Amino acid sequence: MAESTSENAPEVATAAMAAQRPAATTLEAGVDSLTAHARGLLRICVPIQLTLASQRKNIQEIIELGPGSIVKFDKTFDEPLELQVNDRTIAFGEVVKVGDKFGVRISGLVK
Repeated sequence: MAESTSENAPEVATAAMAAQRPAATTLEAGVDSLTAHARGLLRICVPIQLTLASQRKNIQEIIELGPGSIVKFDKTFDEPLELQVNDRTIAFGEVVKVGDKFGVRISGLVK
């Protein structure tokens, strides 16, 4: 005897929901499969730095800086920012406003 479509509906709905799960759920499943030692490594804190632009100046130029001074950079405002971990660039992104704070939207990863 053939199964009715109403009996298959929960399976179809479950498959559709699984396809729409956020990546975090998939990531959490991957983390759960790690050994306890490996999961412990994921709790290590490392400094994250977002670089708008940078340049070198000699000491004399730095001493001359004061309120109202303008430091001009070669980078334009629409170039991507560098996201760095331990002084190593890992991603690029753009500034976004989150409420009354700033954040960064990742636009690409360094391979």
